[in-house]
Amino acid sequence: MSLINLKTLRRWFPWGLLILGFLVTTAVYWPGLSGSFFFDDNPNIVDNKDVQPADASFASLLNAALSSPASEFKRPLSSLTFATNYLLTGLDPYWMKLTNLVIHLLNGLLVYILALSLLSLVKPDASKDRDRWIATLIAAGWMLLPINLTGVLYTVQRMESMANLFVLLGLIGYVAGRQRMLAVANTTTTQQSGPATSGRSGFLLCIFSITVPTAIGILAKETAAMLPLYALLIEWAVLGFRSGATQKTDTPIARRKVDIRVVVLFLLVLVLPLIAGLAWLLPGVLNPVVWSTRDFTLRTRLLSEARIVVDYIGWTLLPTPHALSFYNDDFQISSGLFNPWTTFISIVALIALIDCTWWLRPRRPLVALGIALFLGCHLLTGTILPLELIYEHRNYFASFGLMLALIPLLLPQVSSTATVVQPNFALVRGTLLVGLLLLWGSETAMTAIAWGNPLELAETLAARAPNSPRAQYELGRTYIIYSRYDPSSPFTRLAYAPLERAAALPNSSILPEQALIFMNARMHLPVKPAWWHSLIDKLQKHKPTVQDESSLGALTQCARDGQCELSQKYMLQAYLAAVSHPDPSARLLAMYGDYAWNILDDRSLGLRMTASAIKAAPSEPAYRITLIRMLVALGQKSDAQTAMKQLESLNYGGRLDSALAELRAMPGMQ
Repeated sequence: MSLINLKTLRRWFPWGLLILGFLVTTAVYWPGLSGSFFFDDNPNIVDNKDVQPADASFASLLNAALSSPASEFKRPLSSLTFATNYLLTGLDPYWMKLTNLVIHLLNGLLVYILALSLLSLVKPDASKDRDRWIATLIAAGWMLLPINLTGVLYTVQRMESMANLFVLLGLIGYVAGRQRMLAVANTTTTQQSGPATSGRSGFLLCIFSITVPTAIGILAKETAAMLPLYALLIEWAVLGFRSGATQKTDTPIARRKVDIRVVVLFLLVLVLPLIAGLAWLLPGVLNPVVWSTRDFTLRTRLLSEARIVVDYIGWTLLPTPHALSFYNDDFQISSGLFNPWTTFISIVALIALIDCTWWLRPRRPLVALGIALFLGCHLLTGTILPLELIYEHRNYFASFGLMLALIPLLLPQVSSTATVVQPNFALVRGTLLVGLLLLWGSETAMTAIAWGNPLELAETLAARAPNSPRAQYELGRTYIIYSRYDPSSPFTRLAYAPLERAAALPNSSILPEQALIFMNARMHLPVKPAWWHSLIDKLQKHKPTVQDESSLGALTQCARDGQCELSQKYMLQAYLAAVSHPDPSARLLAMYGDYAWNILDDRSLGLRMTASAIKAAPSEPAYRITLIRMLVALGQKSDAQTAMKQLESLNYGGRLDSALAELRAMPGMQ
């Protein structure tokens, strides 16, 4: 009886441990749910009125789905979930963050299932109890990793966690399909009944799992496009593209026949799309104009990313508060192999890691696969695309690869033939594993507590990154919010130092200057000319970034609302400096037109800039709506009607019905 109970306990204990992992993860993250919106949450959610629909009509939801400014592909699925949150609970960050936590826990369950499936592929005859132990610890460790915190508490990064929800589902389905194909082929071979003909359902499952989740995941974020590559790495490290059929039953796995269907599948879903994608991307990537808004070139980006990817390994496995500072705009870009010297060391380390992966493949396939998944994950965001250099959330899936490689090595072996030396070594490994889990959980818990309070978060991140312009700006901006624009508030006095520090730091945007000007203008305090000069000088030297454009937009809106008395001379100089660079963005042109029309009362300039914005972004309806209103105000009814017809062509699914009705009701249009 006691033996039966012991077996039952061993069977169910991993499940209990997995549930405990979910509960601990929930407890660790819970304090952070009370935090506010943060950083890119503002343009994507708070200031994005389209993602705050008045009703759940098809037109409203379609408009919300196509409203994201984060990407040209709009990421409609993520935007729809934000709109759903808004319809149910309003603009409350608590419920949006809670939704993120639920997605993270669901992803943790999928990590468990995928890890268990991979373990059973590597050693089909191994102990199932041990496999469940390993999979549980992989899932628990992954859920608690501090580097994944922004995928939960940084509201807008639901885009990342949702995309990887479908990536994990796709990989689970692909592994299941391949297991079915191999099982059928091996059964057929054993029975000596000729080539397998009943593995079709398994292959169809592979096709479905590698295509449909990819397509749906891309609607959340483009990183889901990496799913076919991850499946290919699983084939390379574990499955070997084999069909399962052999000419002789004692043929080694490595010499089994290749399943040509699998090879053709990857040619169609990975190789051909990769060639097409590179043909589409490379002309832009090789165009220097594309890099004009960045502080790095293609060459210096590739050199820098070698260091960054190596840093990610340390940040994932042995995180420190100052490493996970969220803001990384103070990162020193690599200008050469030895500047800084860690560039060369990092390149050598990555080459050694790749070589090690090849060596480990036949010996430790899961370790090889884990390293390959980690490196493969960064091929999209860490190579040629002109994205920002560093973001912690880019490791949301990559960290699973590191868990897959590390945790099976640390879990103590259970063997009836263990010697005296083995248990001692097992104790060391087990102690190290427990220590890492405690480190990850405690670091995530402490950071989550800070995320639960906007002021504490701003002060914490500014302390972690004292040379980061963004961190210092965010601290100053938070002080401004807490001051409520009261000149006598102690927070008002606190705001100046971090903002002026941020403005003086290298590579800072105009955000600090804009905040200083905005704050003093709102409180009717003198605005220092030096702030204006610094702002204009930065706009003259570098093509405006998205943050620079947002800064000008905030000043324009403040002036339009009558809350700020801003120098028209300086504002005009700022706009002229901003649009002096080649190919100004449609958003910048539209803001300049708005300022010219409403503040300068220069109708001709306002109309011209708005028309230029439409030319730069012909598929954006907001600029056309503004143009129609301007034309009506000028009495140009014929031109307004022509512009109306062009706007109607963008009314997909009736998403512009409300705006069109308002325009038609204007006196000048009747």
